[in-house]
Amino acid sequence: MRLLVRVIEARNLPALDPNGFSDPYVKLQLGKQRFKTKVVKKSLNPSWFEEFSFKVEDLKEELLVSVLDEDKYMIDDFIGQIKVPVSHVFDAADKSLGTSWYQLQPKNKKSKSKECGEILLTICFSQSNALMDLQSNNDHIPPSKKSTDGALESPRSSSSRAEEAFSGKEDKPPAQTFAGLIAQMFTRSGDTGSDTSGRGSDLPEPSESARPEVPESKSDEQPSISFEEAMKTLESRDEGTEIPSSLPGGVVLDQLYAILPSELNTCIFSPDSPFFKSYQDSLGSTELQIGSWNFEVAGDSLKRMVTYTKAASKLVKATRAIEEHAYLKADGKIFVVSDTVSTPDVPYGGSFKVELLYCITPGPELPSGQQSSRLEVSWRMNFLQSTMMKGMIEGGARQGIKESYEQFSNLLSQNFKPVDGKDVASNKEQVLASLQAEPQSDWKLAVQYFCNLTVVSTVFLGIYVLVHIWLAMPSPIQGLEFVGLDLPDSIGELITGGILVLQGKQVLRLISRFMQARSQKGTDHGVKAQGDGWLLTIALIEGCNLAAVDTTGFSDPYVVFTCNGKTRTSSIKFQKSDPNWNEIFEFDAMDEPPSMLDMEVFDFDGPFDEATSLGHAEINFLKTNISDLADVWVPLQGKLAQACQSKLHLRIFLDNTRGSNVVQDYLTKMEKEVGKKIRQRSPQTNSAFQKLFGLPPEEFLINDFTCHLKRKMPLQGRVFLSPRIIGFHGDLFGHKTKFYFLWEDIEDIQVVSPSLSSMGSPIVVVTLRPGRGEDARHGAKTQDAEGRLKFHFQSFVSFNVAHRTIKALWKARALSPEQKVQIADEESDDKNVNNVEEEGEAKALQAEDSGAFLGLEDVSMSLVYSSVIAVPTTFFMEIFGGNELERRVMEGVGCLNYSYSPWESVKPDVCQRQIYYKFDKNRSLNRAEVTSSQQRSPLSDKNGWLIEEVLTIHGIPLGEYFNLHLKYQAEDIPSRSAGCNVQVFLGIAWLKSTKHQKKYTKNIHSNLPGRLKVLFSLVEKEFVSGS
Repeated sequence: MRLLVRVIEARNLPALDPNGFSDPYVKLQLGKQRFKTKVVKKSLNPSWFEEFSFKVEDLKEELLVSVLDEDKYMIDDFIGQIKVPVSHVFDAADKSLGTSWYQLQPKNKKSKSKECGEILLTICFSQSNALMDLQSNNDHIPPSKKSTDGALESPRSSSSRAEEAFSGKEDKPPAQTFAGLIAQMFTRSGDTGSDTSGRGSDLPEPSESARPEVPESKSDEQPSISFEEAMKTLESRDEGTEIPSSLPGGVVLDQLYAILPSELNTCIFSPDSPFFKSYQDSLGSTELQIGSWNFEVAGDSLKRMVTYTKAASKLVKATRAIEEHAYLKADGKIFVVSDTVSTPDVPYGGSFKVELLYCITPGPELPSGQQSSRLEVSWRMNFLQSTMMKGMIEGGARQGIKESYEQFSNLLSQNFKPVDGKDVASNKEQVLASLQAEPQSDWKLAVQYFCNLTVVSTVFLGIYVLVHIWLAMPSPIQGLEFVGLDLPDSIGELITGGILVLQGKQVLRLISRFMQARSQKGTDHGVKAQGDGWLLTIALIEGCNLAAVDTTGFSDPYVVFTCNGKTRTSSIKFQKSDPNWNEIFEFDAMDEPPSMLDMEVFDFDGPFDEATSLGHAEINFLKTNISDLADVWVPLQGKLAQACQSKLHLRIFLDNTRGSNVVQDYLTKMEKEVGKKIRQRSPQTNSAFQKLFGLPPEEFLINDFTCHLKRKMPLQGRVFLSPRIIGFHGDLFGHKTKFYFLWEDIEDIQVVSPSLSSMGSPIVVVTLRPGRGEDARHGAKTQDAEGRLKFHFQSFVSFNVAHRTIKALWKARALSPEQKVQIADEESDDKNVNNVEEEGEAKALQAEDSGAFLGLEDVSMSLVYSSVIAVPTTFFMEIFGGNELERRVMEGVGCLNYSYSPWESVKPDVCQRQIYYKFDKNRSLNRAEVTSSQQRSPLSDKNGWLIEEVLTIHGIPLGEYFNLHLKYQAEDIPSRSAGCNVQVFLGIAWLKSTKHQKKYTKNIHSNLPGRLKVLFSLVEKEFVSGS
């Protein structure tokens, strides 16, 4: 007897992510059988439409349906749950509860007032095709908006029974790895005429309940429409959603083609296109059935089913595969399609699915003027159940998918011309060559500049006065006049003379401005860049709605660009509010990519007057995709610019003329500054670093160090250094802190001597320039009256290396030559003092460069100690109370110089503090130092306490590579007045990879229980002696 559950959708879920959304998925459990749905990204009203089948052995069991929010780096957040007794379903009419909305409940019974949302489920016992019949009969289900924004997976059906894929009575052929077998599955190729009766594996197959059923065709459910009509419907409904990011398994195809995006989409996914059939034929697949595209239920999701039989090989007989395609975005220019592939007949086929994501986006315009398209295909494995074969399955799938999409790419290249990257690069030259400054003669500009009321009125008055002088007779000398001095004889003459003088002065000023501006025409336009490296080219096309500050109702604008301390100035456009420049500016090649481009528009008022700013803007290359700058309108900031909605039309190109050597050349240069070998990080490490901070692909990691960020309370984390940024990431007890700022933002770096508050560690104080680093404000300790943010970093495992690296990168990026000389003189005084320390650190750091940054992932906690101790819970908590008892107990287990900060409240019922101590020689020959952060909170039932602790061990080999996470849980025992149950959990967070990882893990797990046993026995002795 089987229980069928259909998870349809949910609504009104709470937002648990900082972006105001959640990433919900559903977990289902009946006894030991567990399933889960796909994750729907960024949605509070998700849709799943997935089916699951459970084998029922006991009617007393309960079906547990839980909704959770996926968290990439921490434990997934709980949203709500429901429990349905199986007996209720069995006793219901037709053994079915129908399709109903269920109110999700919180785990904690005391939080019943919390709104957790609702979930729509269909629950029934299997009676032939009861679930499908029930679904078709339930027309009363209210339509609900389905969220597909950002979803990386298409909806799929997953309840099923598998067919046997192998015959089990013949001898095995020569040895074949399981990964190779899986690779053959996904390659979809092989000898179609080969023997299909061979055995693939003697591995045990998963239980029947774990295998998904093959979904039946759904063509009856919705009337089919033409592909063109479906695309138009999706385009009209598009709400400008973001393009989903590539799937984490990797990109298997990334290619430009000389074809419009809509035509490429039609070729690959239209039912009338022969491409998909040709592709499957090339892989040897048979029995291909391509379903029509249909809108499901509320009409928000366009889907189709594709089934075929993969070609047989020498080891595996022909295998059935099911693909479900679903459009996630289609706006006429961008098309995103998810593809979920199920192979239920292969070994462990019910425990995983392969998910593919097709992204078709517009590419750059080709030199011929033709539009290109970019096709990117990424993939990942979605394991529905845990299995010991996960690594082998994933490795085999990766190999098979890679080979399949090589064939896919070859076939697509036969239909459409692939575009070479060199052809795209030449597009820049074509764009720049097409820009020509507007030719104007000096006479034409003069006429345009001087044809205004001021000049015309002055000329008219001048001519009028000259005619008057010619016609009038000389007046006799009178009053104070004498020969040669003719004074005004009336107030009217005095006023007229004054007007003539003022008008003449204004005209002379206009002539002076015009002549000076003409001498500045095209100052930097056409000046070629010098050197090799990162070449920045800016094409200034035009301006729009620039503010008018002259009395003429226009302005004389020009633009000043600044990058890495160098400037480029445009020509002046006279009497324009919508000027056209069409000028090109090149900055000399730089050793590292630029961080910021500043631009400011001025109104020219003459060589001796201060220019009036019409607006300013800046472009952050770290937050902007350089391809998006190839043709961009930049809005200007400032009172005048914002009032007029001024903006500039630019085309910006950033090229690396050194190729792949630019990274190694930069590291070689920095090695001389740091005085230490800097190893180039792997592409995987750089990718993890870029993804962590959202950086462009040209940014690379130089080094990273474990430290504490000092704010109100020290926060343990890591400092990341790259050519353009210094970043920090900390994740303490589930509270994430992440920020970065530019080297150019830094005004000063100082070192503060060790103190008790810094746990005996020097502090690196980084002071930013006024108004800079506003995005990183939450990480600053203080801000002065002038707006300078100050960041305090302390407790470095290797302080000298970290400080020297930070100083070197800052000097190379942000300082003037005079500042560099001054700092070099200051450092030379301390050089002899540091030499002795550096020699000692060198041994401890000799293996530092061998470890690759692993990223920041969840820490798996395991129970390492559990015991009932004969002390009350209140007394047990005294060893975390910050008193003399705690000091005696900790010194008794070998912790010297034990010091701690007071508990400080971070939220209601939650407190944190910092701890510092050294191990004695019996515990560590190196006298290792420990810095620790502790968090104290009551248990959910208020029957005990939870202490969470994160430790960093300094002064031991590879101490930089890991952190220890401890969790102490102390609960009262109702049956004993003087006793408590204590459980200790341990997790090791590896920050870098090392071949000694297993050895360290084994050593920590073997030694910690003994230390805890001694610790708790000392607590019992203190209790007995005190009582």
